[in-house]
Amino acid sequence: MILRVAIPTPLHRLFDYRPPVSGTLKPQVGCRVSVPFGQREVIGIITELPEQSELPLDKLKPANAILDAAPVLDSLQFYLARWAASYYAYPEGDALSQALPALLRKGEPAEFAHETLWRATQGASLDALSKSATRQRELLALLLRNPQGVSTDLLRVESLPVPLLKTLKDKDLAEAFIHHPTPLHADEREEGDILKEAPLTLNAEQHTALQDIAAGSGFNTLLLEGITGSGKTEVYLQAIQQVLKEGKQALILVPEIGLTPQTLARFKARFQVPVVALHSGLTDRQRLDAWLMAREGTARILIGTRSAIFTPMRYPGLIIVDEEHDQSFKQQDGFRYSARDLAVLRAKHEAIPLVMGSATPSLESLQNAFSGRYRHNLLTTRAGKAMPPAFELLDIRGETLNCGLSDSLTQRIETHLAGGTQVLIFLNRRGFSPSLICHNCGAVNECTRCDARMTLHRSPPHMHCHHCDRQTPIPLRCNQCGSEDLRPSGAGTERTEDFLCHRFPKTPVLRIDRDSTARKDAMSQLMAQIHTGKPCIMIGTQMLAKGHHFPRVTLVAVLDADSGLFSADFRGMEKTAQLVLQVAGRAGRADHPGEVVMQTRHPDHPMLNALIREGYSTFAASELQMRKAAGLPPFSFHALIRAEATRQGWAEGFLRDIREMMEEQLAAPAGSHWSGPFPSPMEKRAGLYRAQLLIQSRQRSDLHQLLMRVLTFLTQHKARKKVRWSIDVDPLDSY
Repeated sequence: MILRVAIPTPLHRLFDYRPPVSGTLKPQVGCRVSVPFGQREVIGIITELPEQSELPLDKLKPANAILDAAPVLDSLQFYLARWAASYYAYPEGDALSQALPALLRKGEPAEFAHETLWRATQGASLDALSKSATRQRELLALLLRNPQGVSTDLLRVESLPVPLLKTLKDKDLAEAFIHHPTPLHADEREEGDILKEAPLTLNAEQHTALQDIAAGSGFNTLLLEGITGSGKTEVYLQAIQQVLKEGKQALILVPEIGLTPQTLARFKARFQVPVVALHSGLTDRQRLDAWLMAREGTARILIGTRSAIFTPMRYPGLIIVDEEHDQSFKQQDGFRYSARDLAVLRAKHEAIPLVMGSATPSLESLQNAFSGRYRHNLLTTRAGKAMPPAFELLDIRGETLNCGLSDSLTQRIETHLAGGTQVLIFLNRRGFSPSLICHNCGAVNECTRCDARMTLHRSPPHMHCHHCDRQTPIPLRCNQCGSEDLRPSGAGTERTEDFLCHRFPKTPVLRIDRDSTARKDAMSQLMAQIHTGKPCIMIGTQMLAKGHHFPRVTLVAVLDADSGLFSADFRGMEKTAQLVLQVAGRAGRADHPGEVVMQTRHPDHPMLNALIREGYSTFAASELQMRKAAGLPPFSFHALIRAEATRQGWAEGFLRDIREMMEEQLAAPAGSHWSGPFPSPMEKRAGLYRAQLLIQSRQRSDLHQLLMRVLTFLTQHKARKKVRWSIDVDPLDSY
């Protein structure tokens, strides 16, 4: 018997080993194995157990040890990771490795670290605690929700003090026990009422959507297109309720870590079943414990970001992809997979429903709905008494702006604050100013490692390249002419924040961007202040545009509605429309009417007018027609071969050789062609010069047929060690 092993390396191949000389564990497909690889010892995954190898037996090294008594990757995970490796032209060993939590990649046992867990004692009740003992009640409630036991790590994730366990133990309300992980059987799953609070009453559109999710049995994909505030989350909650009643699990994918805590809180408030989070913000130990709970079936609701798509479920029942249009679901480097697209494949193979929700669906998903591949439900009215906000294009041609704000917009802000409500200002530029310019010679402070300007930050003071993360002190004089007259040009969130603080000194101004929320718990503290309902001004980037519910916001101001209107990227219009409507949807979500003011120098632009007058659906239909006429996705299929090198011209020359090899040796299928190579939109980034080659095809199968041949050229090219290359299938970022 031979062990065929997938090893996490950049090599697109598998490796054969002899079984270990000693050890009692039996090799099985899907088990981890420790093997010698060069001068290192690495952890791989057994993919096959053939009887023979292409190499002589005496040339094969023996594996060091089998690490698992049973496959650590179940059949679905194994299939999903291998399929993704093939589809996205990525090394299989790396793909299988990334489907596992970090500790399992390092060889740690697939076991809970904490044999000692805590649970509520028999008959324990919140009534035994004083209502003033808030933290003790929160801890006991957590123990009551998790009868299988919780670890002290989980308490830290929930921000609950571990010493309070002893307090509850002294009151005979909590006890420690030794945990022996064993899978649950169907008759051991939750009994009794799974709800902590009653569901809301659905309107007719929501009710129809819920029925469509539950209609029939097995796999079906539903695109839930609902305007912001239309109650998509309530549909999710009630769909999950039905799944839980059947003793099954639900997986909810959200685009960003920032949305996970509020989503987690809402689901925990509704259900009294174990709800776990899966995202990169957890420690490796917390991530593994959550993964194990999901695999055992004890975690009934799983909420995670992109990588959670590979999490095993013992009793799969439903997958939900919230904000399905969001680009965060596509990995932008390394293993460039799309979690949204893998969710379709996973749901199909597990024969369960998939719900993809968005107020601004991607054009790919809309086309799938129009062609009948997906079912399509519309939520056209806001839940409850909330009304859609009124839109206005504010013409700022010829106006002098104060840190990005016109005088008329500033007056609107003052009016809304005087009414006791909140204001949200959207500006998708971090820092104090996008650039620092010499007023004498016009030279701009640029990054030496990128084709980009350095952004001026004031808290703390420094220059920062947001592309390569290079940081330098603020220069005292121009490096071109020596002048000390250096002035910030343009406004970022910090500069606009400063202006608003001076203009409205009695109103809290809350800046929400990657800089202000970098500190642990900073985001939750800002959200807590907003949800008090007291008047405030929020100024932030696209972090504010996604999924947040601000019932007291009555004015949303978009400071630069023109951003993206004239992008060279054919997806530029789609991205701009989605971002504008998502941030606009934060206004008027409760009893207070809302308005959206968009500052623009192009008030007659057809896309902006179509968005505010006819809505996203009309815009999307028009955009799809143009894409079809131009033969662009979703009516064709693309792959980018990217290359980067330390010297200018190397990457482009490497790709030119690849194209010449393609033209000499391959007959392109009808409807397939290649473009380039050409420099990337930002040719120099982080000290590397970048180029790309685009392959297009009318048929997905033809594209992959070409890629498999191209992959051979790439791996055999003599310059491959001087140039780092990658393949991006279905790319989303700018060409």
